[in-house]
Amino acid sequence: MNSDQVPGPRPTIAAMLDAYRRGEVTLVDVVDEFSEAVATRGDDGTWITVVSRTDLLAAAAAIDARPDARSLPLYGIPFGVKDSIDVAGYPTTLACPDYAHTPDSTAPAVQALLDAGAIFVGKTSLDQFATGLNGTRTPHTIPRSVYGNDMISGGSSSGSALAVALGQVPFCVATDTAGSGRVPAALNGIVGWKPSRGLISTTGLVPACKSLDCITLMASTVEDLDLVFDVVCGEDPADGWSRPRGSRYDGHDITVGLPDPGQLEFFGDTTMADAHSAARSSLPEHGFRTTAVDLTPFLDAGSLLYQGPWVAERLVEFDDFLTEHSDSIVPVVRDIFLGGRAYTAVDAFRALQTLQQLRARVEQLWTTMDVMVVPTIGTTFTVTEVLADPIACNTALGHYTHFGNLLDLTAVAVPVGLTEDGRPVSLMVIGPALADDTVLAVAAELLGERRVVSTPSAAAESAVETLDIVVAGHHLSGERANPQLLDLGGSLVEATTTAPTYTLLRIGTSDPTPGLLRVPFGGSAIDVERWRLPVASLAVLAGRLPAVLALGRVQLADGSDVLGYVCDATVQTGADRHTVDDISEFGGWRAYSRAIKSIPDISTAAQEIS
Repeated sequence: MNSDQVPGPRPTIAAMLDAYRRGEVTLVDVVDEFSEAVATRGDDGTWITVVSRTDLLAAAAAIDARPDARSLPLYGIPFGVKDSIDVAGYPTTLACPDYAHTPDSTAPAVQALLDAGAIFVGKTSLDQFATGLNGTRTPHTIPRSVYGNDMISGGSSSGSALAVALGQVPFCVATDTAGSGRVPAALNGIVGWKPSRGLISTTGLVPACKSLDCITLMASTVEDLDLVFDVVCGEDPADGWSRPRGSRYDGHDITVGLPDPGQLEFFGDTTMADAHSAARSSLPEHGFRTTAVDLTPFLDAGSLLYQGPWVAERLVEFDDFLTEHSDSIVPVVRDIFLGGRAYTAVDAFRALQTLQQLRARVEQLWTTMDVMVVPTIGTTFTVTEVLADPIACNTALGHYTHFGNLLDLTAVAVPVGLTEDGRPVSLMVIGPALADDTVLAVAAELLGERRVVSTPSAAAESAVETLDIVVAGHHLSGERANPQLLDLGGSLVEATTTAPTYTLLRIGTSDPTPGLLRVPFGGSAIDVERWRLPVASLAVLAGRLPAVLALGRVQLADGSDVLGYVCDATVQTGADRHTVDDISEFGGWRAYSRAIKSIPDISTAAQEIS
């Protein structure tokens, strides 16, 4: 199969910002270029709603009228938004006209981009209700890959990938629950990044599977991903899965885990297998160490997604619509929704227990590698092939992506060339939760991009002796006492959990203090953060300790034993005069804080949870 069209050069955010600074282009020029490009292609399945040229010019004028316009980090950068994410005043349809509604508010992630000077140009197409990885499940025009030959665009974020691959916009905001951001990126030769769950707010996203959904980014370069992510990353109290970003890549040597070739599946596509083998064999040339890794627990987790009760989670959002407007749903999507009704609570808990065991196995594998590299997709399909066998083709497309969110991983699809017959080849770089910066560092190296690494100088390292300390309450990132750590020169090493041998106590009532207490039986893993500070700061911290806390040793999930805030002996023995409540069921102080803000009666909340 020979490609009948190869994508040309694409605009990047960095290049556009430079052109603006040099006066080589204006916002009007960019608006006109976008409007003309969309009009020239006509209805090709990329967009569902396009902002009119008149409204785009008004938005551009409003940006230029801002006093700080030229200093905005995304000044005049056009972008598209997947049509499952709310933008005030524009319909959110999920590719189902009868489901469409026009929201009054904008998703926080999109609003952050608008505040940074970017120009929203339209809503991109998707597999209906974000249910699919192929792009054909739509009542609208079925999009095709930019590589032609009737090849599918991939989905469900089909239009977002096409808008970037066609060069109509330098980046798009999309989603990824089972591979919806990575698969279409691979099929269109661009970079598709699924950050760790919770780093970008999902408020304003119509959920597919709310416990798994991620807002994702698509672009042509890692540099552009970095620029956008710095704008949209942030904790959101309205998002129950929100959490702070992990530590930055510090320049250490990276070990890449590679599954045995016998564990890789290409579905009979020997040409794609050969292309992947060539790409993977070049990894040592990029300076990476490689090690063998067992892919089995990853694939076993992936099989749970569509062969398990997570299909039923879609009905949390769409069950009423399924009952009342069944004929409005694309048949293959309707059948998937109906299948979700067959699962029971017993099925759900059985699957959750299985998944937890697989997570434990995978967690051990990360001790031997920094990232893992696999194909993003094992083969490609034409539209005709997918329509003839929609379930089997879709399952094949998600072979390497289904497990990502179930196992709480971060992953990026990286284009690495073409097969001999002209189809795009993509490597997927996968890392554990919050290893996003390391994953992007690998992607940048594969693309030949130079990326700034935050490496402390040797002189600084030798001049300042440091220690690590574990915090579980008011000193957490974003909490009220966190500035104390920052003022003392502290830096976040990682967000992690304790070993499952602790209780989290609320000490006092009017202004409670959280405290960790290690117990011999019935303990839990509690969310904590590990911070690194100059040794000299220890005396300052000790002097600020509340009477009910002490500095002791805290065992973390990885087995390390680190200095940290723990309950004072008087609390441990019950000799203090404060009210002490066990709040371990919340899993951490942030989750507890969110709960008491949203639920007035804590005792009632506890009864509901139990």
